Amino acid sequence: MEESASLTNFLPFALGIIMLGLGLNLTINDFKRVIIYPKAVFIGLFCQMILLPIICFGIVILFKLPPEFGVGLMLLSASPGGATANLYSHLSEGDVALNISLTAVNSVLTLFTLPFIVNFSINFFMDSDQRIPMQFSKVLEVFAIVLIPVIGGMVLNKIVPNFSKKLEKPVKILSALLLIIIIFGAVYKEKDQFIGFFKEVGLASLIFNILSMAIGYYVPSLLKINKKQRIAIGMEIGIHNATLAIYLAMNVIGNSKMSIPPAVYGILMFFTAALFGYIVKSSTKEKTLI
Repeated sequence: MEESASLTNFLPFALGIIMLGLGLNLTINDFKRVIIYPKAVFIGLFCQMILLPIICFGIVILFKLPPEFGVGLMLLSASPGGATANLYSHLSEGDVALNISLTAVNSVLTLFTLPFIVNFSINFFMDSDQRIPMQFSKVLEVFAIVLIPVIGGMVLNKIVPNFSKKLEKPVKILSALLLIIIIFGAVYKEKDQFIGFFKEVGLASLIFNILSMAIGYYVPSLLKINKKQRIAIGMEIGIHNATLAIYLAMNVIGNSKMSIPPAVYGILMFFTAALFGYIVKSSTKEKTLI
């Protein structure tokens, strides 16, 4: 009980630091870039905000996941990309500027779309006596804890850019450590049953992860988006903000079992994203399509 309360109290702080780190990398130009690359941004957002929840819903039905796990995986599908996507995109020679723009726009849009998807999932998968919908006050809480640190980071980046640059690396390292701690905490909270939970949701999470990156890479390919941008979209869609999903499950909805799919996904995505990056980076070089 004490460990649970500690993790619940720690999550807002950790999420705030991670979102601050995201803000340190953002400028107003990152939002303006939507106008410069409208096609790539629109396709990325369409894949992430429309296709992914639909694919995830199908996976939950196909694998007949327990209700809490189904909602947890849907919760993850509705979460935006994480700052880690930028790093993996850079290592894989993707268009990091596009990553940053997608993360910026998606982080704002999901504040409105996420409650809708989560409440739909709760109503669909949970029994009537289990439903705990996201209330408007909780939506405002999420809005504050996500957006305020991002804006704070952007302000620092604007008024003291040199200081902001110095903060970037340590905050990125701290963000990665916090994500690991949060995943470990979510797993530890359900430690007695985690192996059984992993067997139930592990394969579904892995398939969702692989399909996410595949959709992010191959759908833009069909629409003549160049390779660097396809890599960026694939990483953005395949690497979700697991911290936000775990925070919502534990602090907003109040159901720790819903945090298991994001935690499992958060573990798997580090390895699958590295493999995906290796494959697309080492594949035959192609001419720029646009």
